[in-house]
Amino acid sequence: MSDSTAIRDAYWRGVRHGLPFLLVIVPFGLLFGVAATNAGLDLAQVMGFSIMVIAGAAQFTALQLMGDHAPVVLVLAASLAVNLRMAMYSAALTPHLGKAKTWQKALVAYFMVDQAYALAANEYESHREMSRAEKLAYYAGVCTPVCPNWYVATLVGALVGAQIPPEFALDFAVPITFLAMIGPALRTLAHVAAALVSVVGALALSFLPSGVGLMIAALAAMVTGAQVELWVARRKAVQG
Repeated sequence: MSDSTAIRDAYWRGVRHGLPFLLVIVPFGLLFGVAATNAGLDLAQVMGFSIMVIAGAAQFTALQLMGDHAPVVLVLAASLAVNLRMAMYSAALTPHLGKAKTWQKALVAYFMVDQAYALAANEYESHREMSRAEKLAYYAGVCTPVCPNWYVATLVGALVGAQIPPEFALDFAVPITFLAMIGPALRTLAHVAAALVSVVGALALSFLPSGVGLMIAALAAMVTGAQVELWVARRKAVQG
C-alpha cells in the first residue's frame, strides 16, 4: 500500500469512527445554543463562544457563572479548571504527534475535543505501526464530522431557541457522550480502578465550587491508575 493510500484510508477510518458521535454532538450543540441565547447572548457572541472555545463543558460552566454575575476572573479560572483535562490529553498524544510540524500541532490543539482524543488514543495504541502522517490523517478524519457539526448545531440552537420542545431532553447528550468514550477504554484493571475512583471522588466532592471537586477526583484517579499499573507489573514480575 502506498503512503498516500494509507493516509487516505486513515482519514476515512477516522471519519467513520467519528460519525456515531453526531448522535450526541448535535443535541449538545443545540442545547448550548438555546442556553446561551436564553442567557442574553446575541448570535455573534454565541457563535464566537463555540468557535473560539470549542469546549462544551467549559462553555456551559462559563455561561452559568456569567448568569450568576460572577467576576470575570472567576469565570476564566473555572473554565480553565474544567478544561485542564486537555493538558492531560495533549501529554498523552505527545509521543505520537509531538514531532509534527508546528502548524499541524496548532490545529491538533485547537480541535482537541474529548471525542477526538478518545478515538485517537485508542487507534494509536491499537495500530502502533501507523506513521505520523497516518495518525494526523486519522485525527483529522475524526474531527471532520464532530467539530463542524458542533458549530452548526450551536447556530441552529441559537436561531431556533425556545421553539425546541422540552420533551426532546437535549441534556441527555452530555452523559451519553462520556459513557461512549470511556467504555471502550476500560481495558485493564488500572483503567477500571481509575474510573471507579474518579466517579466516587467526583460524587463525593460535588459540593465544591467551579469544578474543583472534579479536578481533585481526576488527579486521584490518575494516581490510582498509576499505582495499580505498578502493582500489576510487580505481581507479574514475581509470578514470572
